[in-house]
Amino acid sequence: MIVAVIGLGTFGSKTAISLFEKGAEVIAIDINEKLVDQIKDRVTHAVALNVTEERSLRSVNISDVDSAIVAIGDNIETSIMAVAMLRKLGVGRVVARATSKLHEHVLREIGASEIIKVEEEMGEIIASKIIAPHVLQRYNFAAGYSLVEIKLGKRFEGRTLVESKIRQNYSLNIVALQKRVPYITEDGKSAYKISINDTPMPMDIIDENDIVVLVGSEKNFNRLFNDLEEK
Repeated sequence: MIVAVIGLGTFGSKTAISLFEKGAEVIAIDINEKLVDQIKDRVTHAVALNVTEERSLRSVNISDVDSAIVAIGDNIETSIMAVAMLRKLGVGRVVARATSKLHEHVLREIGASEIIKVEEEMGEIIASKIIAPHVLQRYNFAAGYSLVEIKLGKRFEGRTLVESKIRQNYSLNIVALQKRVPYITEDGKSAYKISINDTPMPMDIIDENDIVVLVGSEKNFNRLFNDLEEK
């Protein structure tokens, strides 16, 4: 997969590096040569150019990318012009960052495929961490539904998946278990390795420090979180 990331501020550079680490071919673009220089060794290709100029974008074969992410947040006009130019040049999937409702509306009107609202999403993440500190990661994949990585703690320690009754009591499905497995290194030292069971069986046991991956609706997760807080 080839992905262009336009705008290399904190959000854009982190996105570009993460995509590259996950195996994507990443073209990182910004008008600021200093920002381009800082990231050049951590992506496939980094280039300084003006994304509002058609000739400049054509020079990096932008039409060949599978997706483009417009991560510009501090200049709404440039963000809008970048999305319009990408659509003009035939980029099929354009994901754009919006910093306001008006910005979001304009981006949708000119053809952005998806909108990222970083400030709103960060607010939700912070709120989730305050309300449910035992949640390690939370991924929203559809309206009202999430995949959650959580430590269930002592309440479920030593129970099998069947005995936990998580599915019966909360209508949540356990899709994976991550365990820390102790072992002895070649030089005789104690260490741990991570073992992921992505096909958990009913008689598998939940240990206190296991990371349990659950999928289900927000309302059912909230019931589980409330019960965990009470114990």
